[in-house]
Amino acid sequence: MPTFKIQHITQYEYDRPVKESVNEIKIFPYQCPEQETLQHELIITEQPELHYYNDYWNNRTAIFNVLPAHKVLTIDSRLIIRTTGTNQLRVNFNTGFADLQQEVNAQLNLQELDKADNIKNQQQINQITQLIALPGKGIAAITETCCEYIFKNFKYTKGITTTETTVDEILEHQGGVCQDFAHVMLQVLRSLQIPSRYVSGYICPNQNGMRGEGATHAWVEAWIPQYGWAGIDPTNNVWITNNHIKLAVGRNFNDCSPVKGTFKGPAKQNLSVYVSVGYEDGHIFEERTSVKMEIQEPTKEEIAAIDTFAGQQQQ
Repeated sequence: MPTFKIQHITQYEYDRPVKESVNEIKIFPYQCPEQETLQHELIITEQPELHYYNDYWNNRTAIFNVLPAHKVLTIDSRLIIRTTGTNQLRVNFNTGFADLQQEVNAQLNLQELDKADNIKNQQQINQITQLIALPGKGIAAITETCCEYIFKNFKYTKGITTTETTVDEILEHQGGVCQDFAHVMLQVLRSLQIPSRYVSGYICPNQNGMRGEGATHAWVEAWIPQYGWAGIDPTNNVWITNNHIKLAVGRNFNDCSPVKGTFKGPAKQNLSVYVSVGYEDGHIFEERTSVKMEIQEPTKEEIAAIDTFAGQQQQ
């Protein structure tokens, strides 16, 4: 049962003071039997009060408001976590679409995760489904083949996509990063009506050659009949075992974004993300990434929402 020490710092720097920065964060370990949180500390600029809740997908979430004017906002998450799963996932490869349909009919929550999005280039997705879903193949085998197809046919390339990149654009690039690989895989599996969900978290491979260490990682969970949710990582072509840390799940990245928010005041901002992963053998991996962003002044609706939340905090 490996233990990891993870520090994740998100920092926004503004070119002029901003105020009333309302943010939603999903940087808490997902509650599941495969992982155990030993310690978690959050250090946030101005130490605002955190309001906790579980969202629609049962992700632990917090919202806060930094009221005073500020030019820097730092969210520093320091986590010690132990993974309790095995290093080899044993999914059920003997169940097929008939078994899947039975379970989907019995569990309404699966039905909203087995429908593909409407995209322009669905024909290319359909071509992939024809290659991977051969007659007689079980759900786990199809999922595994889909993962392998994306790993082999899409190039892992940083900088050509953003969090807003669509599946159509990823298909055009034939490449991207972990988030993009996950979104393509979700579209393929859902086109076959296999319930699947997006997962955000960390990967802790400790120099074993897997890609995605640093910042946050993304993968997919597919519903395997008579087994349940099984994680699979198309960026590395592996089933998820005890070196992946799960933070949040949802239909896509928007449901799992680690930090998102708004503030009062027009300002340009720089976003930097630092992640370090410490291993039991003493090895430490560190990575810092920077993204330049330009934020416009909030709309009247956004300001109204901020004013309402700020008023609630001051009561």
